[in-house]
Amino acid sequence: MLDSSGGISDPILTVDKVAKSFGGVQAVREVSLQVERGSIFSIIGPNGAGKTSLVNMISGFYKADQGSIKFDGTELIGRKPNGIAELGIARTFQNIALFRGLTVLDNLMLGRHVRMKSSVLSCFMYWGAAQKEEIHHRKRAEEIIDFLRISDLRRANTGELAYGLQKRVELGRALALDPTLLLLDEPMAGMNQEEKEDMVRYVLDVNAEFGTTIVLIEHDMGVVMDISDHIVVLDQGEKISDGTPEQVKADPAVIRAYLGASHLQE
Repeated sequence: MLDSSGGISDPILTVDKVAKSFGGVQAVREVSLQVERGSIFSIIGPNGAGKTSLVNMISGFYKADQGSIKFDGTELIGRKPNGIAELGIARTFQNIALFRGLTVLDNLMLGRHVRMKSSVLSCFMYWGAAQKEEIHHRKRAEEIIDFLRISDLRRANTGELAYGLQKRVELGRALALDPTLLLLDEPMAGMNQEEKEDMVRYVLDVNAEFGTTIVLIEHDMGVVMDISDHIVVLDQGEKISDGTPEQVKADPAVIRAYLGASHLQE
């Protein structure tokens, strides 16, 4: 919902004039955006546009050179990734970041580590009072496994799964944090059409059933235009468009820089 100034009245995430350079390369150039609570917000642009660098700054893997990033009013710049996760921000990665030698269930249990008072090791080993906590967190992990329809794979080694299933487990690991804000970095990359359709359904269900706000980086324009409430377009580190899917599709700057006329045909 917009306020009288045209901004979002209750943004969950506010990025203000954020910049990041690596040596002489300016990856992100004073980008500003606001993400509405409960929305699906997509960031698109050609390779090297600065999309992942921006998400890395939001999640604490990169520190911004300037600007501000606020989550529910709390400044994120200067916080470490674990501290940002504790605030309720989870993410997936372009390249699958799972423990391939562990089971699906164990990967999700590790995803819950910031919610645990006892150490992860003591929970696994049933030491003392950790047993009760382990049972509680295991129940939540099992609920996510059921939600993602991978119940028959809970004891399978993650590294032995097909690529599309590994991407689903990666989503589950992020969901195990019970995030308020979920950052998805190309969750459908490398998938076939059936796997993409499954992932789209899960993204929509996470947003609708859990009320999770989603920030999505994705190259499949059909997916982006179909499921996004709002889209920001980056090109060479700069924001060149910001609006609804209909507004972005009609923006000449986007057509020139990224989509091309053929992609805009209905």
